[in-house]
Amino acid sequence: MTRPVTGTAPTAAPAPPAWRAELALLLEVAALVGLTVTQPLLDVLGRSPDFFLFHRATAGQVVALLALVALVPTGTLAGLGALTRLAGGRVRLAAHRVLVALLLAALAVQVGREVTPLRGVPLLLLAGVVGAAGTAAHRRWRTPGRVLRVAAAGPPLFVALFVLVSPASAVVLPRDDGAGAGAATGPGGHPPVVLLVLDELPLVSLLGPDGRIDAARFPHFAELAAGSTWYRNATGVSGWTPYALPAMLTGRYPARPDAPHYSRYPENLFTAFGGLYDVRAQESITRLCPPSRCDQPSSPEQGLGVLVRSSADLLRQLVAPVESRIDPEASYREPTAAEAGLDAAEPPPTDPKFRWDSLDDHQPARFTRFLADLRPAARPTLHFLHLLMPHSPWTYLPSGARYESPDDLPDDGPGWADLGRQRHLAQLGYTDRLIGETLRTLRATGLYDRALLVVTADHGVSFTTGSQGRGMGAIRAAPDEVAWVPTFVKEPGQRTGRVDDRNWEHVDLLPTVAEAARIEVPWRVDGRSARQAPRQRAEKLFYDRPGQPVTLSGGVPAPPVPPAPHPLLGTTVGDPPTDGTVRVANLDAFRAVDPAAGRLPALVWGTVPDRVPDGTLLAVAVNGRVGAVVPVVPPDAGGRRFAALLTDDALFRAGPNRLHVHRVAPDGSLRRLTPVA
Repeated sequence: MTRPVTGTAPTAAPAPPAWRAELALLLEVAALVGLTVTQPLLDVLGRSPDFFLFHRATAGQVVALLALVALVPTGTLAGLGALTRLAGGRVRLAAHRVLVALLLAALAVQVGREVTPLRGVPLLLLAGVVGAAGTAAHRRWRTPGRVLRVAAAGPPLFVALFVLVSPASAVVLPRDDGAGAGAATGPGGHPPVVLLVLDELPLVSLLGPDGRIDAARFPHFAELAAGSTWYRNATGVSGWTPYALPAMLTGRYPARPDAPHYSRYPENLFTAFGGLYDVRAQESITRLCPPSRCDQPSSPEQGLGVLVRSSADLLRQLVAPVESRIDPEASYREPTAAEAGLDAAEPPPTDPKFRWDSLDDHQPARFTRFLADLRPAARPTLHFLHLLMPHSPWTYLPSGARYESPDDLPDDGPGWADLGRQRHLAQLGYTDRLIGETLRTLRATGLYDRALLVVTADHGVSFTTGSQGRGMGAIRAAPDEVAWVPTFVKEPGQRTGRVDDRNWEHVDLLPTVAEAARIEVPWRVDGRSARQAPRQRAEKLFYDRPGQPVTLSGGVPAPPVPPAPHPLLGTTVGDPPTDGTVRVANLDAFRAVDPAAGRLPALVWGTVPDRVPDGTLLAVAVNGRVGAVVPVVPPDAGGRRFAALLTDDALFRAGPNRLHVHRVAPDGSLRRLTPVA
């Protein structure tokens, strides 16, 4: 007879405490949110220090934004998941798996946009399959959960990389302001210096068919050229302002992807001139002038709120299943004078066509302050303005009236690239009026003859279909649009214009201005003064990435061949036969127009029935007169098949306005499409 075995029978391993299980779920959520939200958002923002500089963000505000990005999405989702535990463990686990599926699908959308041609619904379906498959694997095997819990270390790492390594780190951890970096004073007097840097302006946009400034379209740029030295073969050194503008103001080619901040560029125009000159600088997306030297009286919208809103917009673009331009520059918009609370600049204009009395509210506030500061002073003064004109977003007509447009209106592709160029040229027309006001104010205050006046742009932009923008594709396809920029230098006392076709690169700007102002620059520069012998090489150096120069060949760009205006433009149309309807998204804007308010429904967009083939011309008329003739194009992401810019203010009148859209037949006859909202 055997004796019974004593002792306890084996039992299953005890379940982990509830807090430990909840911690495991929290870590998995943190890992997925880190990959889906934190990493892509901080990657974009970390490479865009100019975004923070434009909005004058303090280090504390940037740290607060980092905390919000890293903690709020994770905390919110984890908190909602934890609440489901009140309904029981099974419900909690089911809710967690649903959350994992959604986050994996969102991650799949971002990856799918990079590695597949799918967009829209097909990409969403693929992401849904990936999310479901990933959740099934997470449910069946332990390894995916373990990997996610280890990956929860990602968000703190992403934040650390942003703070310590990214180009935006200079905003969080600035070094000294470089105010001690001064320049030696050269012999002789020191003239007032007026330096106006425009943005996103190709030289070819200003040229007429004869290769000269188109005086009919841009009379004030032509006036400037007639009294200054026009460096026709001038090029920027980068298509990106955070690299282009520091190169202009330091005289050095871009070497590192640093923030355009005084702590990264302590040797620059402002620190060179600041010991002798009063510096009145109006920067926009740079902060190269240290606070000890410069005043920033007019600023765009600031504070944590605008950082959060702009970051949320970026996140929405990152996770969208459609093509989108993920660029913090989309938030760059100069505040108007009314928004900044500034008075209109004096003296009042003499040109009645400028409509200054009603349009000064829509004048960029930096320009208003810039004009107000153009006064003689006891000490030599450096007046500097970087104005984001005619940079997109394009919202101005040549008259200065503003118009609304969809945020997601494309600027590339058949029809859309041409519309983008047309909107750019319209805003350039308004910029020309600002140049005229600058010249008039300088003459009225007596500074014109005494001052060194420089007007240029940091870079251009391509409107070549398929290569729109300023990236490497645009540089290769249309270097004449991206690299070559207008550059005018009027020396004190200069009264007649001349043309100089030397190989000017924008690293020449600082040495040229310094020598004319009799300031000795104490650091080594890559550029050379225009008063010295021209450089021997004909090739240009251009930097899409700092430290990686691209060689561009060619000289002064050939003038563009302007498209022939359609014979219907400006004509009066009667009442042709109707041929269906056309959907106009902003039709309601024509019911009550107030031109005196400075806003017009000048951009018309919408769609036509499917039976209207691509390439069909539409004549858009207001109050019986044709203001634009545009093609029907394949639908964009928003379903739009046409958009037309009406640049002539005279088309509009106060009160209700009649909008007509006519289909143009191959024989030139018209068929009216009735607009519907």
